[in-house]
Amino acid sequence: MTGRTAIIDIGSNSVRLVVYDGPHRVPAPIFNEKVMAGLGRSLERTGAIDDEALALAGTALARFAWLAREMEVRDVRTVATAAVREASNGGALIAVAEAHGLVIEVLSGEEEASGAGLGVISAIPEADGIVGDLGGGSLELVRIVAGTVTDRISFPLGVLRLGAIRARGKGVLDRKVERLLEETGWAGRGRDLPLYMVGGSWRALARTEMALTGYPLPVIHGYAMSAEAVARLRRSLGHIDRARLKGLADVSGARLATLEDAAALLGSVMRHLGTGSAVASAHGLREGLLYARLDAATRAEDALIVAARDEGRRMGRFPEHGDLLDRWIAPLFADEPAELARLRHAACLLADVGWRANPEFRAERGTDIALHGNWVAIDARGRALIAQALHTSLGGGSDTPDPLGRLAPHDELALAVRWGFAMRLGQRLSGGVSGPLERTVLAIDGDTVTLAVPAADAALYGEAVEKRHRALAGALGRAARTATA
Repeated sequence: MTGRTAIIDIGSNSVRLVVYDGPHRVPAPIFNEKVMAGLGRSLERTGAIDDEALALAGTALARFAWLAREMEVRDVRTVATAAVREASNGGALIAVAEAHGLVIEVLSGEEEASGAGLGVISAIPEADGIVGDLGGGSLELVRIVAGTVTDRISFPLGVLRLGAIRARGKGVLDRKVERLLEETGWAGRGRDLPLYMVGGSWRALARTEMALTGYPLPVIHGYAMSAEAVARLRRSLGHIDRARLKGLADVSGARLATLEDAAALLGSVMRHLGTGSAVASAHGLREGLLYARLDAATRAEDALIVAARDEGRRMGRFPEHGDLLDRWIAPLFADEPAELARLRHAACLLADVGWRANPEFRAERGTDIALHGNWVAIDARGRALIAQALHTSLGGGSDTPDPLGRLAPHDELALAVRWGFAMRLGQRLSGGVSGPLERTVLAIDGDTVTLAVPAADAALYGEAVEKRHRALAGALGRAARTATA
């Protein structure tokens, strides 16, 4: 991506500025700020945005417009959703935005739904299910399959409206959801499919579930909850003190106030759609709007590999070294399925990320980046395998640090250890530059791991290289052997 781009998202609950930079396929957020303006909180009662919310949103837009100018953002896109779309005085906020040089696109319900669907596809390319995007003023449902948005619909079931609906009596919300899905032909359409959760309120539910169950990886993207877990969570929310909950899950006060409503809606929607699980997505409308502008070739790029290559380039010593390292060690793992080879490739692209850390903490740095980096198109198991490979390659040996053993199977972690030893050999042999890897060949030859080195480069095979060669061979259950290339 040439230059920074930004999206100002005027939602029914929050107004947010996100500034992006980095590769087209997975631009990284370099600034993210929200104001919980609550534009949609009075819609159910009055049909208008109240004065306090208008003032708060106006102040936020003034600041965001100023920040975008100061950050030299080349392209600022300002979008508004249900609250501005439906409020009788939505034009007042549009006028405020225009006074600060912003041009607001008021998205229709279908446009909002399509954006959320594309956002999930951008982060979970293999997604096959129904996206549920819960905002302050509306709920969008989107059917996605094979990288495509098919059907989409918008319902007036935003989280700021749910309290008023539920106040009418027990079961009113559930009956309303059932009626809306039946009337529109969506009832039962999620049978045997996951529901992909988008929106701050549903992500807060996932964060709360993770805290209550002691889940070992504090990364929301990809976290899955069964229908039974959602039901348990809803019951738990009715019995936990709000202050204790805030401390446990680090959920904002504004989100806490609507958490039970969001849980009630999630349970009802899952039941009437027939979905058996709910999966949190870090990407939603904003990322979908960026993804929609990409050409087909860029969309087809692997988001994990693109992001890992960019991170490796920024933090490593030598550009493009990771791709070469992966090709160099690949002959040792020729029988691996493509899905594991992809994770090994990502690990190689990140092989240098620990070099700027204190030597005592290089392995820890690599593990941390793999586990907690802002990656998409990867699950917790994949993060753990990359983390194990980096831990080993950066000097951590064959031990498995916590929580990797709780996130991936032992046999796969053992394979990642072998990746790590191979990466460690390549890094030591080459010094991180390309020439030695281009002129040498690493291969399995019967019961040996053979490193073929040209006679002119014989000096490369020093004591440190020999030691790492033996360590790799031992990890593969073979002997180390050298040959002349």
